[in-house]
Amino acid sequence: MSDRGSRGLFAGLSRDSWLLAAASLFADISTEMLYPVLPIYLTQTMKAGGTVVGLVEGIAEGAQNLVQGFSGTLSDRLQRRKPIALAGYALAALAKPLIGLSTAWPGVLGARLLDRLGAGSRSAPRDALIAASADEASRGKAFGLEGVGDNLGAFIGPMIAVVLLLFWSIDLRAIFYLALIPGLLALLMVLLVRERTSRQDTKAKIDFSLRRMPAAYRRYLLATLLFGIGNSSNAFLILRTRDLGASLVTTILIYAAFNLVAALVSYPAGALSDRFGRRNLLLTSLAIFLAAYLGFALATDLIFAAALFVLYGAYQGMFRAAGKALASDLVPEALRASGIGWYGTTIGLSGVIAGAVGGLLWDHIGHTAVFFYGAAFAMIGAAALLVLVPARRSSETR
Repeated sequence: MSDRGSRGLFAGLSRDSWLLAAASLFADISTEMLYPVLPIYLTQTMKAGGTVVGLVEGIAEGAQNLVQGFSGTLSDRLQRRKPIALAGYALAALAKPLIGLSTAWPGVLGARLLDRLGAGSRSAPRDALIAASADEASRGKAFGLEGVGDNLGAFIGPMIAVVLLLFWSIDLRAIFYLALIPGLLALLMVLLVRERTSRQDTKAKIDFSLRRMPAAYRRYLLATLLFGIGNSSNAFLILRTRDLGASLVTTILIYAAFNLVAALVSYPAGALSDRFGRRNLLLTSLAIFLAAYLGFALATDLIFAAALFVLYGAYQGMFRAAGKALASDLVPEALRASGIGWYGTTIGLSGVIAGAVGGLLWDHIGHTAVFFYGAAFAMIGAAALLVLVPARRSSETR
């Protein structure tokens, strides 16, 4: 297409690729202004326990990913991406202040659930727009660029929270109100995207069924599920860092550094997956996850734990870029939003289990048990990925 670069590091990308990356940047600034504060807000301000933290994050993140499948299927049926994405961005932005208005943890759960439903409903149609915004050979770059925006926003958001807490001595609740502003900027970025007419017959009925999807895609979902069962919420890494003596501000700064590493890794990881294959990048990311979780289980020193948390950002950047790109590769174009959406749903369903089990382990067995549990399922997931998913480069998957 005419607006796609033809040379250089960003060859194959388009104006829409950059707008969608900017939307992810602002949306994640909005979300991550509050995310590292939320488990502390629940446990200290509302006197909730680890089980509640696991419940809130498990249900919210699970709902976010569960709704992706349905919004993706709806997007494919309508052969429209942008309107559904816009509705999701609007809902997520407007839900943030409701968390600050809550006076007890069930209210936080409800507002957080609404926020994540908006995030989930926008995700699959947005990812289909991302896949369409780049040449097929550059699809990993497009998802990597979006990952840069997402993770850079996750770096900037906590930094804004630190400035507000340190220099303005702002009340925690006010952070949830201010998060509305970048959320609305994200909405504006998507408004500027030009949705292109699909090459598919828009009158044809799109009927999603796992049986209609390629066998390699179904096996990929199974491998993702087996890993995800142990991938507990990052809230437990935040709480573990606090366990080891970090102050609130130090914890937020460590979390911000984690997201900065993820942002720096995302685009190179996506580009490398275009060249060397998605599975190789995913296996590398799981190895990093395994090392980080074992380290968190054994850590007794804050500096060591902080270094592990930052290293964990490399997993985040690799897994997000290569994982979505592989899901996109393994499905036909007419079912792309559905395929990416149900990949997200698989992550979400496993996240509900991981969050619930993680909370129970945290409260009743021991804090380190959460990380041994995650490390075990990282090994299981890596083995499943090796056995079930073909080792092919992106250009060979279609």
